[in-house]
Amino acid sequence: MNERRVCWLSSLLIALMVNSPKLLALRENGIMAQYWHFDPLELLFQFAFNLLFCSLLFHINLRKGKLLSLYREQKRYPSYFGLNLLVLLAFLMLGTALQRFLFDSYQLPRILLSGYFFRLGLSSVLTGILIKIMLLMRESSTMAAENQQLKTAYLSSELQLLKDQVNPHLLFNSLSSLSAIVRENPDLAQKYILDMSAVFRYALVGSRTDLVSVADELTMLRSFAKLIAMRLEDAFELSIEIADVYLKSKIPHLSLQPLVENAVKHNAATAERPLKVHIEARDNQLIFSNSLWEIPNPEPSSGIGLANLNERFKIMTRQEIQVHRSQTHFTITLPLNR
Repeated sequence: MNERRVCWLSSLLIALMVNSPKLLALRENGIMAQYWHFDPLELLFQFAFNLLFCSLLFHINLRKGKLLSLYREQKRYPSYFGLNLLVLLAFLMLGTALQRFLFDSYQLPRILLSGYFFRLGLSSVLTGILIKIMLLMRESSTMAAENQQLKTAYLSSELQLLKDQVNPHLLFNSLSSLSAIVRENPDLAQKYILDMSAVFRYALVGSRTDLVSVADELTMLRSFAKLIAMRLEDAFELSIEIADVYLKSKIPHLSLQPLVENAVKHNAATAERPLKVHIEARDNQLIFSNSLWEIPNPEPSSGIGLANLNERFKIMTRQEIQVHRSQTHFTITLPLNR
């Protein structure tokens, strides 16, 4: 429900509440009948006048940057409350004068003025309370929107930082391998450069994209796997078993390449014991598994690669990866965003 509708309904409710006691004058022997003769037109006039008063208070106090709201926003509170009091006094005098002019009231002017003072005064208090509540709700909504903007900006900058950590790592490893291949086999280096260009085209063009399809990620991975196979001299095998239904699912850009890179880094692959990487999809999850052929004296692992990947999944999918290590395999389960 928007704010304008709330103001109108609140004005209607207040006008009904402060004028409803006059309905007691319908009882000829009642107390109210001794002070006020029931006149439906007069009651309708007072109700409409009260409704106009409440609506005007809402309007001049809630319109941003204009009318009395300007004094409140500038924290000029004496002027703000003083002008609201002038509005009350003006309506008090106007209502009394109009009723005496339009209706043959037998009430004394003092009693008539007191009636308007009670109704408009009570209406002012109730309207003021509702205005304060609506201003607090405005402030809360504004703060929530600002917090969401700050959170989005923070997550965006954090995500970009994480992605920036991926590409330099990929670049340095690929160039290092290319340097070795150029010296040993120039013809093979030409093929390596073609596959490397495909990998970096995907990495750079997709760097502005948060989530990509599994199909796109696998296309890049196949090119990257060729680079690894050249680097390890065919001591590397990649098998993929993913049903078509999962190919349109989404995962963070460059999710699989770091896993292959980690598998190569932490395993001793030979022609007799090749490094085998298997990727499959089931139960809305992508399961990456590689065989374990541990290096006798491995380099200490910082765990930054998997931590980086996990942070990207938390930011973009609000889910985390799962890591499992057995005697023979190292398995990472990635949640799919469908």
